[in-house]
Amino acid sequence: MTDDWRLFRGEGEPHAVDRWPAPPPWRAFGTAREGGEQRPVRHVIAPEDRDTVNAALHLHRPLLVTGRPGTGKSTLARAIAEELVLGEVLHWPVNSRSTLTEGLYHYDAVGRLRDASLARHGGDSEPAIGDYLRLGPLGTALLPRDTPRVLLIDELDKGDVDLPNDLLTVFEDGTYEIPELSRLSQTRVDVRTADPGAETATVEHGRVTCRVFPVVVITSNGERDFPPAFLRRCVRLDLRQPDEEQLREIVRMHLGDDKDAVARELIADFLELRESQSHDLATDQLLNAVHLRTSGIAIDFEGLRASVLRSLVEVDE
Repeated sequence: MTDDWRLFRGEGEPHAVDRWPAPPPWRAFGTAREGGEQRPVRHVIAPEDRDTVNAALHLHRPLLVTGRPGTGKSTLARAIAEELVLGEVLHWPVNSRSTLTEGLYHYDAVGRLRDASLARHGGDSEPAIGDYLRLGPLGTALLPRDTPRVLLIDELDKGDVDLPNDLLTVFEDGTYEIPELSRLSQTRVDVRTADPGAETATVEHGRVTCRVFPVVVITSNGERDFPPAFLRRCVRLDLRQPDEEQLREIVRMHLGDDKDAVARELIADFLELRESQSHDLATDQLLNAVHLRTSGIAIDFEGLRASVLRSLVEVDE
């Protein structure tokens, strides 16, 4: 280990860093990610949990995934999409202001009105309505196709109390209407989708109806309960915190087999902390600790505990 790992010295003396430290694999962005080999999304999952996922796929029902933070709820959606070659995951992060309409589509009425006024004054034709309508993640997932898309509805428990009930009709019928299009005499309108770039889709008669129900993965941290009518329409999966062997496999997947010796020691300390009454820890905190320890950084376990292994919930000891 080396003491030269401290980039910031707190001395007030400016000094350029000759070489910025390489990020952990899960924190590489932009050209750093594009320049390297694409890492597959792998997910450590118990056999009984794997079977619950398959039950949801066969039943064409949403999969409601609950569990503590860091148990891999969101990663599961990406693992399903990659293993089954279903394309990029459509991601809908829910917050307290999220609505069903937001998930389905967004119509920029003000922008269209402004541009139409400018076009009339300039003697140009009015812009097409489809230029101002973009499907949301849920709306894009329900587009008619032969193979499903994967939709991640993240942290639904943070949304409005009525949002789960609002989703019921869409989940049951697999269809929704866009009133701004259904009232037009024009039967076919090209609109933008939630996919990156200039992807478009054709909406006929103002209605979108799926041919195959999307793979819907809904995550919840258990901050509140959902109504029975909503639970009845989902297949429920509660992800438990990984045990010692699963933690070792997670470290190997993310950091390689050569980190196993260091990981064993840290996993033992991590489990001891996690099982105590004063610490609530997530798996990615362990990955952070192993990465730091195996990068030649001179930091002992107490230092790791004070920096990256702090409890997610402050509990009086």
